[in-house]
Amino acid sequence: MNQVCNLAPGSIITGKWNQERYTIIKALGRGATGNVYLADSRRGKVAIKLSENNMSITSEVNVLKHFSKVQGTLLGPSLLDVDDWIHNSQKLVSFYVMEYVQGNNFLEFTEQRGIEWAGVLTLQLLTNLEKLHQEGWVFGDLKPENLIVSGPPPRIRCIDVGGTTQQGRSIKEFTEFFDRGYWGMGNRKAEPTYDLFSVAMIMMNAAYPKRFKKVNDRDGKGQLTEKIRQHSFLVKYQDVLDKALMGKYNSAGEMKADFIQLLSVKASKGSTSSNTYKSKVPKQSSPKSSHPKTHTQQTRQQVKKKKKKAHYLFETVVILIGVCVIYSLYVYHVLL
Repeated sequence: MNQVCNLAPGSIITGKWNQERYTIIKALGRGATGNVYLADSRRGKVAIKLSENNMSITSEVNVLKHFSKVQGTLLGPSLLDVDDWIHNSQKLVSFYVMEYVQGNNFLEFTEQRGIEWAGVLTLQLLTNLEKLHQEGWVFGDLKPENLIVSGPPPRIRCIDVGGTTQQGRSIKEFTEFFDRGYWGMGNRKAEPTYDLFSVAMIMMNAAYPKRFKKVNDRDGKGQLTEKIRQHSFLVKYQDVLDKALMGKYNSAGEMKADFIQLLSVKASKGSTSSNTYKSKVPKQSSPKSSHPKTHTQQTRQQVKKKKKKAHYLFETVVILIGVCVIYSLYVYHVLL
């Protein structure tokens, strides 16, 4: 189907109706319904998707148009142009042009910056999904490749809306690792719980970048639970991940609230442990004057060293608490 859409760098596309001209730079992605390219235009760099399936293009354009009317969050890239291209003076190929969201995908970003960022990005993603679900849609093919982190400041953006489906219908596109049907943990009906299962699997993918396959003779739930317990990062979010995998959240907002509560508890525990440490720091007794002078000097040096070590340790604890507090403030004031 997509042989006509396999374009080499330097290829030029001119719209039949709007006469906009686009020069292909490189391929960004290839799928069942069409190919996406980075292109140069009078607006600068843009992303362009071409397909011989006109219905597919029309469906995705309608989704992007609907998203552009939603206030308060960026659910997808901005739609810039829709047109047809006459390929080799005979074949009509539909295409649409959208904003080029520059950055790394979810997995690339967490591998570069550290896995702890997966928690922050997941909260941002849940905020976007909450709005999307309220509008009656499900993203469907939710995976790291379809999530770009732009910025600074780091901000997650959803791209490739090809799998976006109206709630109540069957999921149009999916990727096995992130699909609850593949793991035997639910159907492929477009509903919020389908996306939230995928969110949990995205965090799993951050912990296991090479992914893993379902063992045929094992229960999917048991295998995923075991993987969570085996990883030090995932086990901190075990309660939230378990509920998402089992479809126990009614909305993305519920899952987000549990995430925030979990982070607040961590910050609170960090503060308590710091105060406990401070109260237990022993007071140093002054050296006795009856000791020889040299022994007194040695004792004073030892006391200074101990105080210095205690001071450094206390500073380290305070810094860690500060990070937790900043993290919590970021969640409350930026993501909500």
